[in-house]
Amino acid sequence: MAMMLYKDQYIKVGDINTRYWSVGEKGKIIILIHGFGTSVEIWQHNIGVLSKDYKVVAFDIPGFGRSDKIQHPDFFTFIPRFVSDFMDALNIEKASLMGISLGGAISLKFAIQYPNKIDKLILVDSGGLGTDLPFSMCVVSLPIVGELLTRPSRKMTYEFLKPLVFDPKILDEAIIDFYYKLSSLPGAQKSLLSILRSFCNIFGPYKDMIHQIKSSLYQISAPTLIIWGKYDASFPLSHAYYAKEKIPNSKLHIIDQSGHLPNFEKSEEFNQIVLNFLND
Repeated sequence: MAMMLYKDQYIKVGDINTRYWSVGEKGKIIILIHGFGTSVEIWQHNIGVLSKDYKVVAFDIPGFGRSDKIQHPDFFTFIPRFVSDFMDALNIEKASLMGISLGGAISLKFAIQYPNKIDKLILVDSGGLGTDLPFSMCVVSLPIVGELLTRPSRKMTYEFLKPLVFDPKILDEAIIDFYYKLSSLPGAQKSLLSILRSFCNIFGPYKDMIHQIKSSLYQISAPTLIIWGKYDASFPLSHAYYAKEKIPNSKLHIIDQSGHLPNFEKSEEFNQIVLNFLND
C-alpha cells in the first residue's frame, strides 16, 4: 500500500510546535489522535474517506511524530489540557474526537474534563480501560534496558509494529522505513521513554491513573462508538466490553481479522462504521 500523505502544517500550542494535517472543508470537525510511538500517518487510510463529509484534523501528539519532543513527568495531566489548547489555537469550539490506543486514553480524559467541547467520541482499541499492557512495554519502562531496547533500527521498528497487526504482511517497506526515520529524529527516543515511564512501570500501568479514568466513565455525555480489533494483542476484548457497559450512550463494533490497528488493517470496514456513526 502506498503511503497517503497530506500537507504538513504547524501551529504553536503554548510553546510546543505542533504538526497537524487539516483535510476537508465542509461539515463538522473530527479530530484524530494517534497512539503510542506512531503519528498522523497511522490515519492515512481513513482521512480521505472521512474528509468527504467532515473536516478532519489530525495532529502529532507532543513527543511523537514531528511535533516538538517533550519530557513530561505527568503526561496524563498535561495532555487533555494540550488538546483543549490545540483546539483553541485553531478556533475549534467543539469537535468529535477519535483516538486509538494511547490516543483513546487521551480522548477519554478529554471527554471527562471538557464535556462541552466534545460532540461525539470514537474509541479505537483504547488505552485507559484496564491494567493489561503488553509485557514488552513494561520491560521498556526499566532504566537502561529501555534505552537499549528502543535504540532506533529498522529491526526495532518492525518488532514494534508487528504485534499491532493481525497480518504482518501489511507492514511493507514504506511504513517500516517511515517509522524508522521518525524514531531516529533527535530527542525522539528520550520523549518516547519519558512518556511511557510517566504512565507505567515494570508491573504495568499505574493503577490510580487507570482507576481515575474508569471511575469517571459514567460521566461521559457524548455519544460514543467503541471499535476493537478482534485479535488485539495489546488490549484484550474485555476492555471493550467494559467500556460498552460503563459509558452511558455507547455502541461497540468488533472488527474481525484485525489486531490493535483496525483503522489501518481493515480500513474500508472501519471507515464505513465510523461514517455511519458520525452521520447518525
